[in-house]
Amino acid sequence: MTGSSHRVSARSGRRDRHGRGIRSAVTGPMLPPIRTRLDFFDSCVGSAVEFVRDEWPEELAEVHFEIGMAPSGEPGPLGVDRWQVSARERRIVLYRLPIERLAHLHKNDDWHRRSFIESCVFRAVAELLGKDPWDIAPERYRHF
Repeated sequence: MTGSSHRVSARSGRRDRHGRGIRSAVTGPMLPPIRTRLDFFDSCVGSAVEFVRDEWPEELAEVHFEIGMAPSGEPGPLGVDRWQVSARERRIVLYRLPIERLAHLHKNDDWHRRSFIESCVFRAVAELLGKDPWDIAPERYRHF
């Protein structure tokens, strides 16, 4: 193609349709960016973990919290696991998809979703520490 004006963008990983430059956000400059379910879940888990670490600093000092998509393997006798606790490894893995999709909330809004996610964090920590979830976060734990 001699004499062609076809150019290859230096930013091959980004979209530059018809030489018009990079597109702006879908929401535009005046609206906040779109918040995804993953962002919401991460935010809820992060705030709950921060809360329990402040309440139980010595017991949770070496505990690692992770977020996984879904547990591997077949469901157990009690159904699909929403978290996995390893006391030996001092690790808690919260599974996002079962927590989000298998929650049977009577009202599906941000507050109820956040409360349910937090309750899963509190129950996982309670399992690790051998305590009741009410003892882990007495003013924030809500039973679902």
